[in-house]
Amino acid sequence: MGQPGATGTPRPGPAQAPEGLRTQEATNPGVEIARQVAAYDPRADLQLIENAYTLAAEAHAPQRREDGQPYIVHPIAVAEILAGYRLDAATVATALLHDTVEDTGVTLAEIEKRFGKEVARLVDGVTKLTRLELQSERTKQAENFRKLVLAMSEDIRVLLVKLADRLHNMRTLGGKGSPEKRARTARETIEIYAPLAERIGMDALKTEIETLSFREMNPEAWQTIAARLTYLRGQGADLIEEIEQDLRRVLAENGVHDIEVQGREKSPYSIWLKMQRKNVAFEQLSDIMAFRVIVKDKHDCYAALGAIHSAYRVVPGRFKDWISTPKTNGYQSLHTGVTVPERRNAKIEVQIRTREMHEVAEFGVAAHWIYKQGEGIAPNRKRYPWVRDLLEILESASDPQDFLDHTKLELHRDQVFCFTPKGDLIELPRGATPVDFAYQVHSQVGDNTVGAKVNGKIVPLRHPLENGDQVEIITARGGTPNPAWERFVVTGKARARIRRFVHARQRATQKEEGRAAIAKAFRAAGLDFSEKLAEPAVKALKQPDFETLSIAVASGNLTPRDVLNAAVPELRTPARSMDQMPLARPRGRLGTGPLLTAGKAERPASPRRGDAAMGITGLVAGMAVHFAGCCHPLPGDRIVGIVTTGRGVTIHKNDCHGLEAFSATPERFIDVDWEYDGGAGAGHVGRIELVVENKPAALAGLTTAIARQEGAVNNLRILNRSGDWCEVLVDVEVRDTSHLAAILAALRACPGVTQVERAKG
Repeated sequence: MGQPGATGTPRPGPAQAPEGLRTQEATNPGVEIARQVAAYDPRADLQLIENAYTLAAEAHAPQRREDGQPYIVHPIAVAEILAGYRLDAATVATALLHDTVEDTGVTLAEIEKRFGKEVARLVDGVTKLTRLELQSERTKQAENFRKLVLAMSEDIRVLLVKLADRLHNMRTLGGKGSPEKRARTARETIEIYAPLAERIGMDALKTEIETLSFREMNPEAWQTIAARLTYLRGQGADLIEEIEQDLRRVLAENGVHDIEVQGREKSPYSIWLKMQRKNVAFEQLSDIMAFRVIVKDKHDCYAALGAIHSAYRVVPGRFKDWISTPKTNGYQSLHTGVTVPERRNAKIEVQIRTREMHEVAEFGVAAHWIYKQGEGIAPNRKRYPWVRDLLEILESASDPQDFLDHTKLELHRDQVFCFTPKGDLIELPRGATPVDFAYQVHSQVGDNTVGAKVNGKIVPLRHPLENGDQVEIITARGGTPNPAWERFVVTGKARARIRRFVHARQRATQKEEGRAAIAKAFRAAGLDFSEKLAEPAVKALKQPDFETLSIAVASGNLTPRDVLNAAVPELRTPARSMDQMPLARPRGRLGTGPLLTAGKAERPASPRRGDAAMGITGLVAGMAVHFAGCCHPLPGDRIVGIVTTGRGVTIHKNDCHGLEAFSATPERFIDVDWEYDGGAGAGHVGRIELVVENKPAALAGLTTAIARQEGAVNNLRILNRSGDWCEVLVDVEVRDTSHLAAILAALRACPGVTQVERAKG
């Protein structure tokens, strides 16, 4: 394992992953790598490594990298990195062979025959990922990551090989391919692979790939921060070493001996993140230096903390105890922030840990590698709870893209620690709510949640949890997730589960709406509808089953007429047109006596502003009529009239909340209804509330779906916009409630739409 620097030597830059053995120019790099493995694991199968190199060298012999070097340089480098982490022989051999199946004529069966099932399984896991990676599109990337989670859930070594592979690719990324391709690779690395490295505790690797990705994605910012760090380094060349000496002196005076102090600058990427998070300039940052104090045992950790807090002024809110409450990746350390007045009033971060804790912090799972002790493979789902969480998201997500989005939420998070009433610790991201807590306990608990108590007090379900909160979830048997929860939950697991429920409910609604529309078309043709009668249409329209056919109709991809014609071809020229249905005829104008064009059989024009609107019964001829803007009543709704001074009668839905204002004056209520005997026109406004993904062209998709259903957008307003989601309010001109229902169904089928509801008054 990588050795720390000598005591007192300043570390100006962030820690890096092992560089490797630099054996590319050796006579036989395979032998050199095997010797390195033998130095830390005398029981290792060295012949396995040498044979793996021989096969890889032969298979990759004709191939070159983009920079002109022999391709074998890459597998050697990946193997060197993993040997630097002191991993087992099977993993190192897999690193040498990881591209052979994908890029050469070597088969998986040949690898299994020559190297055994273990190496073949690892190579297969990495190969599947690489094959998908090469396709590169975002959907493929999502599917790729899905495969990665499945592979590493069975053996975490697949992830280790993949991280080493990605590290070397990032080290050699410069000058390869187009700037767009390099930026895409860097973005994928920083969004997915860096958080995964953090989750298994490989901090040095995480820091390096973040820095390399940041330099590629935002070169101007990287150059600016790097130049500023260089300048400050020159201004205070001895500052790190001076503070190191101060810390040693303070600790020695307080009886803490046998210590090691390491000072370093924070990475450009971590500095940039802090600038973005706090919205401050570089000059306003105070703690760009971090110091690690490595002591003998846990008792000395707290003794060192007390000594430092006694000697220096503590920065409020910077203390964290990861020793008593370790992170899920096994990380343990004390973190604190202090001000050093005698050293230019510098604000510094101090991390205090033992040697064992330091090795875990730097090298994660590789620091206490299970395989070299011959203990076999522990179930990764038990050893790494976050892998189990990702698998649950995988089961709940409706598609690979959904899974990728929810997983990013799960990976990029600060932590909050809460407790169940029994004292069990539950780790959550910052900003989590009782709903997130419930789903973290168990998916069924989350589904049945109806309320919550935090520290003994009933709180709203959107209440943000804090460190140390005791949370009690109140459940009800047979409960279901509330779609509104998706607006405030922060964990990918909760969001995926809620979205799955919403999707299932929408599908059930669409099924019923589609079936009703098909049945209506059959009745209009004089036929008694049954699913058996519609079976020929399922086959003719290339649908897997009647349910899918009904959903296609509700979504607007097919029309009821298409289904009727496919099921009963002889009715392609029917005697009775469906346009003769009462609600499809032109309708009279409001407030008139006789209805205009009533009884005409011609098909009305597409809805547009100014078309005739449906009349109202129960009114005195010539009375002024207005439609309430709070509830937007439509033909098909049950309605009531309210006499309004100076404005005639205002029409409300009978369940409108605005009617409560008139409860003291019942004499103003009028019993009215729609004039259904007349024709229908447009001119009625339906209001729709939507939650959509905050992506380019999202609104264009909404308006297109509305237009395809012959609706006209009257007004569109964004109520709330977050990082990933937008709440949108749309006013649409429609004919009646059936027309609005068709538009709602079409909107639910739009990509990126998570919630669609008719607004309530």
